[in-house]
Amino acid sequence: MAEQPATATATGATEPVGVRLKRRLAEQRALLRDRFFAKPSTPKLLHDHRRLVDATLLSLWQHVEMPPELALVAVGGYGRGELFPYSDIDLLILLPRQADDALAAKVEQFLSLSWDIGLDVGHSVRTVAECVEMAAQDVTIQTSLLEARLITGERKLFRQFERDFRRRLDAEQFNKAKRLEQAQRHARYHDTNLEPNIKESAGGLRDLQTILWISKAAGIGTRWADLVTNEIITRREAALLRKHEAFLQHLRIRLHYLAQRREERLVFDVQTALAKQVGCRDTAHRRASEHLMQRFYRTAIEICQLNTIVLQNL
Repeated sequence: MAEQPATATATGATEPVGVRLKRRLAEQRALLRDRFFAKPSTPKLLHDHRRLVDATLLSLWQHVEMPPELALVAVGGYGRGELFPYSDIDLLILLPRQADDALAAKVEQFLSLSWDIGLDVGHSVRTVAECVEMAAQDVTIQTSLLEARLITGERKLFRQFERDFRRRLDAEQFNKAKRLEQAQRHARYHDTNLEPNIKESAGGLRDLQTILWISKAAGIGTRWADLVTNEIITRREAALLRKHEAFLQHLRIRLHYLAQRREERLVFDVQTALAKQVGCRDTAHRRASEHLMQRFYRTAIEICQLNTIVLQNL
């Protein structure tokens, strides 16, 4: 475990900062879970969990005394602001230049403390030039950086990254690469229909995200309303997309809590419990789990249809 300077407690004893943050993070996450089950609100849970992790990372960043010329950046789904209960926390530590030994040690201390307190952090440590170059070579990295969001640190460095990244982004090539990636993903998950992956299977959350990624890369917008404004979709289609997105996000939150880990598959072991949580009941001819899965499959089919239409329009 990384070395943790102590802070005074109410009793006068000393407590390592990492211990205090770990306890607070666990308490606040449990509180978010209890509030969600008492009064389910998907947008609130995703927003509040993101804010909690932002604040925790900021405390660690300040505690380690990271140099002010660096920038701590959220990327991927975390950058988008959608942080599910057990999702990865994807970070980019943006450097103004190559790190020397002293800076590398600071970064290592920050990451080590993040893991110690219970944050499932995935990270990259790069200069702006390295980010831009790697994004041009790998559409997965490009997609993750497309949703970059500054948490703390040097704003000018982050703005420079945004400008250089956008300058190198080829919207047409990105569009083609994401369509190919989607086709390959559908083929890879084709045989998982009985226990579908709520995120990756055809008609899952990835299909909705693909639309918005391509839209953002093309400068059209980042929300369904933006696609309506730019006459890519109708208001009715936007309403359907929001409805399906909300349903899948709600299921994914409950799935994480049921499994108590990052689980994206609607496996047989959780289908009955999940069905009861979302209000499905046994009937004369169908079990509650069958009602849930029927709703999921209908949703997935409609998302696939809308995905095809919108990508053609884009």
